[in-house]
Amino acid sequence: MNSTAASTWTLADSAALYGLEQWGRGFFGLNSAGEIVLKLPTAPALEVSLVDILAGLRQRGHDLPLLLRVENLLDARLAFLYDGFNRAIERFGYSNRYRGVFPVKVNQQCQVIEEIVRAGAPYGHGLEAGSKAELVLALASLPPGGLLVLNGYKDQEFIDLGLWAHKLGHCCFFVIESPAELDLLLLRAKLFNLRPRIGARVKISAKVGGLWTETSGDRSSFGLSCSQLLDLVETLKQHDLLDCLQLLHCHLGSQIPHLQDIRAGVAEASRYYAALVAEGAPMGHLDFGGGLAVDYSGGRSGHVYSRDYQLQDYCDALIGGVQQCLTPQGIALPQIITESGRATVAYASMLLFDILDVQRFDLDCPAAQNVADADLALLQQLCHQPISPPVAAVCYRQAQAARDVIRQKFQLGQLDLRQRSHGETLFLALARRILNLPGVTLQEDLAELPQSLSDIYYGNFSVFQSLPDTWAIGQLFPVVPLHRHNEQPDRQAIISDLTCDCDGKLDRFIVAGRQQTTLPLHGLRTGEPYYLGVFLMGAYQETLGDLHNLFGDTHVVSVRLNAEGGFDVLREISGDSIGEVLSYVEYQPQQLFEQMRRAAEQAVRSGRFSIAERQQFLTTFADRLAGYTYYRS
Repeated sequence: MNSTAASTWTLADSAALYGLEQWGRGFFGLNSAGEIVLKLPTAPALEVSLVDILAGLRQRGHDLPLLLRVENLLDARLAFLYDGFNRAIERFGYSNRYRGVFPVKVNQQCQVIEEIVRAGAPYGHGLEAGSKAELVLALASLPPGGLLVLNGYKDQEFIDLGLWAHKLGHCCFFVIESPAELDLLLLRAKLFNLRPRIGARVKISAKVGGLWTETSGDRSSFGLSCSQLLDLVETLKQHDLLDCLQLLHCHLGSQIPHLQDIRAGVAEASRYYAALVAEGAPMGHLDFGGGLAVDYSGGRSGHVYSRDYQLQDYCDALIGGVQQCLTPQGIALPQIITESGRATVAYASMLLFDILDVQRFDLDCPAAQNVADADLALLQQLCHQPISPPVAAVCYRQAQAARDVIRQKFQLGQLDLRQRSHGETLFLALARRILNLPGVTLQEDLAELPQSLSDIYYGNFSVFQSLPDTWAIGQLFPVVPLHRHNEQPDRQAIISDLTCDCDGKLDRFIVAGRQQTTLPLHGLRTGEPYYLGVFLMGAYQETLGDLHNLFGDTHVVSVRLNAEGGFDVLREISGDSIGEVLSYVEYQPQQLFEQMRRAAEQAVRSGRFSIAERQQFLTTFADRLAGYTYYRS
């Protein structure tokens, strides 16, 4: 980070450093107090401070960490999606409509699904289900006549429930993923006396970039090959059900970074669609699945956590690509469907947590002293002598060698603890001098210095519970202080969570548009809280989170920004208690309490506890069972 005098540091400097405008898409900004505010592009004057929201929620009894959902952001993302496709339809003169479905797997939480259904109702937005459980909640959530796309492998129970959805009046498509599903669907539909709406998922040979490239291509686990697709057509013809084939589905992948890959997939899928029409199927619907990426880094690049296109480019590619292929063949243009889950919900959820402590590694060179050990003497000499940039790397290598020998001597009993500690202090002080040396080039051996000397900020959260994709696939999420943006951050840090695990940390960040291994943060002040937020995390994280170290679900609060510049609390869900988490791993809280009651009674009999202490202990134990799994300040 370029040094800027504290007196000249501006909010614009902070916004650029953390990339708020790039990844925030108009939903996040800074107020004059240096706090992150929530904004709505449709109401530019409206700003609500996250610090104010946090204060209001803490007054309502919600400790940190806390997952905040903002319904307005979810509504706005749906509106942007439909606005983009409607503009593309108007631009190209496309003679059909666009309808989206939300893939339930992206975020199955009840409040999220209910709000998507409510906000999506004017557009006819539907749901996609890939399992029986998802179908149950989708069926119960959609209004009559709602669009329902059924993906995934389907047994008889799955198919029967979908047929009941058809009878209820839903526009329900059974997407055939494998040849065996068709026979079972036709058998059950005959028993229900129904002609089902059938879709076929085809394997697109075009491979896409990104982390989910295996979703596309010939070796994809899902979808029909060319020959299997033709077999499906022949089977439907034999049963006089070809008119039931009304949808073609393809899925290129999730988080597709390159627009050219999307265009290639659209072209291939359109050819498949034309071929099915030529076979006599009425069709009418073309479902491109997911893939619309979220620009987590704000870089608008082809990086796996970014994208080299805007939403409008994506909409134009689908609408224009289909029309370019089908219109010259005289084929009626289909209704376009997408399953854009990540891009719909990512922005609406954020994790808020506080920093509990910090470990720093910026030691000063200790005063010179008489040392008998040669390696300690060398480290002391290097620490105190003048160093110029041309020799910095050589000095650092010498210091590393001396430090390693000192550690070996300690293991052999040749140096005591105080001598080893003195050597470690000298080495760290020298490394800090080199890192801060004006004009030094941090290459080769010196490249490790920024991270190895960075602070460790200890956050009140669990990576494994709240941000599982960061350790599972290396996902990047924007991490930003909630306040103090009118001050220049003067520390470089990584963030460690509460778990006893080396993977429980955040050590990859987007800073000033570039990926870094440290994040600029502000120094902690005694007696003052320091709040951070992790943003764009509304997709997948809640369901994928696990119970490492038995840290449970955080509190979840849903709010809606109001026209008065405040917020309304719509729903509050308490995080897991310790007793609840223990029940997930087969312990019964009441049995645990009874065991402790017997132990306390035995302690009274043996004289280790007084009766008053017994009561105090049991009250404490019961309180812990009912308490939050996270740190309470």
